[in-house]
Amino acid sequence: MRRVSRIAVAGVATATLTAALAACGGTSNDAASSSSGDGKSKGVALAYDVGGKGDQSFNDAATAGMEKAAADFKYGSKAVEPTDGESDADKTQRLATLAKAGYNPVIGVGYAYAPAVAEAAEKFPDTTFGIVDDETIDKKNVADMVFHEEQASYLAGVAAALTTKSKTVGFVGGVDIPLIHKFEAGYKQGVADTNPKVKVVSQFLTEKAEDGGFASPDKGKTAAEGQIEDGADVVYHAAGLSGQGVIEAAAAAKAWAIGVDSDQYSQDALKAYKQYILTSATKDVAGAVYNLAKSVQDGKPETGVVRASLKTGGVGLADSNPEFKGNAKLQEALKKATDGINDGTIKVKTS
Repeated sequence: MRRVSRIAVAGVATATLTAALAACGGTSNDAASSSSGDGKSKGVALAYDVGGKGDQSFNDAATAGMEKAAADFKYGSKAVEPTDGESDADKTQRLATLAKAGYNPVIGVGYAYAPAVAEAAEKFPDTTFGIVDDETIDKKNVADMVFHEEQASYLAGVAAALTTKSKTVGFVGGVDIPLIHKFEAGYKQGVADTNPKVKVVSQFLTEKAEDGGFASPDKGKTAAEGQIEDGADVVYHAAGLSGQGVIEAAAAAKAWAIGVDSDQYSQDALKAYKQYILTSATKDVAGAVYNLAKSVQDGKPETGVVRASLKTGGVGLADSNPEFKGNAKLQEALKKATDGINDGTIKVKTS
């Protein structure tokens, strides 16, 4: 029988972790690690999803949480990049190596790690494992860290519908999978509920992650260019590293882009395009990673489903762009939508 889900997250201010994200450093920091044999964790470890560090999105958010945990708890950290064409066995070996070295927790960043996390957790029952964006693993030493992405995407749809002048907006999804369908569904619903006369054009870059849907800025750029040619003047992406191409295309056309996962307006790698980044639909992967590390440090490891929502502060819209933040009509509409989602009067679709 599935254990009771724990609706949690928060506990760490997203703003603090955003600051940490801006200062992401190397992939390993073992200088302060504890491996004295006293049972303490050597540190927190990440196994990156496709795109790896530097995606300005999903993986970098996880890095921010890892680095803040390492700093606060004065221990080590380690992050390992994926390889092209790797198997589940390769992923399992990566997680097992980290656990055997004494890292705790060990976190698989992305749903593709589900089989590997399940197997590694069996082999290392005294290590706490985490997985981001998957809730299928039912083991006493695994935390399934998931998010209501559709809720933040609904707000992105509201923003797009109130910003467009052409009455056409775009959506670029990295891979045609249920997780990304949540982003698309929420976005389309937010647009339709705000202005049913606004058209949404959608495209998924690939059918499988291994074909580069989350790691190919050129694919994202081409898709966004096509949507802009079709009249879209606001394009929202849920495409990881590929989203950099979407943002570049929007900037070149002087159209609006809506980022994802992290506050992309504030990222140095995207500063050349920042004036065209309206907002970003964020999910606090950094907070989820940090909170799991803290729970292990406190001797009460999180396990089961840990789901973040608008209500917990685990998803939302970034307001770093002054033009976005200063638009009173838009902010009023977003507050109304947020209140409706939180009190249940707005039921956001996931597909």
